Amino acid sequence: MTYSPYSPYSLYSPYSLYSPYSLYSYYSLYSYYSLYSYYNLYSYYNLYSYYNLYPPYKKLPSMFHIIVSKEIETVCPNFVGAAVEAFVENTPYSEPLWQEINAMGEKFRATLTTESLKQLSGIEATRRVYRACGKDPSRYRPASEALIRRMLQGKPLYQRDTLVDLVNLASIAYGYSIGGFDADKIVGDTLSLGIGREGEPYEGIGRGMLNIAGLPVYRDAVGGVGTPTSDNERTKIDTNTNHLLVLINGYDGHEEQVRANAEYIVELVEKYCKGRDAHFHIYGKKE
Repeated sequence: MTYSPYSPYSLYSPYSLYSPYSLYSYYSLYSYYSLYSYYNLYSYYNLYSYYNLYPPYKKLPSMFHIIVSKEIETVCPNFVGAAVEAFVENTPYSEPLWQEINAMGEKFRATLTTESLKQLSGIEATRRVYRACGKDPSRYRPASEALIRRMLQGKPLYQRDTLVDLVNLASIAYGYSIGGFDADKIVGDTLSLGIGREGEPYEGIGRGMLNIAGLPVYRDAVGGVGTPTSDNERTKIDTNTNHLLVLINGYDGHEEQVRANAEYIVELVEKYCKGRDAHFHIYGKKE
């Protein structure tokens, strides 16, 4: 072995491809070529590395902090939710997505009635919370129930755009009422889940001003953005939406199902909306 500091074969040479001290070595912590180097843009140890900045190599933290209020904990101590975020490309319509939606409708018509659907875990629990909050769930139906009920009656679901249609499919597939939002329209980085108050202004999508007193409601820094019955016009998804936030409401407390629903949404946005950086986190669960 040579010990020359000028030899390309020496372990002590700054010019050696084999030296841990060389700027040209694959083994050096200081080399741009080393997978172990802080300076290599492809290294897991570089904070600015491709592998650290972009999934699937690294999950992104949530941009939103979700707070479940004491008033919700009182009426539903087992509540568990999931927040899904992704960067997306929305489109006016997706034929393959609607094939999935129609297939789901056929399945429901073969297995459910307008009465038995109320016994689905997510729907039954949401109706129970409505009653505990003082709201009639037959007058203000949870969105998941309303969508499935419409299918059972032989009526087509309303077609909006690919993101909205996708969120509706995820809702009926698991029976949870799900809120879909343009994340860039939400004011602030915190959403709190509470109960609507008398006279609280709220414009439901396609419903005009909605009386949300007694309804569970998510609020941002300005006011209400979503209830299990209807989301708000102010933060609604449109064809220009490229940053998606979805909130899954598990009033039945079944974390595994809520988690599976979140994973399903990630799958759908990646499949139909070129989803990027899709990730989710669970909130509201009692440790």
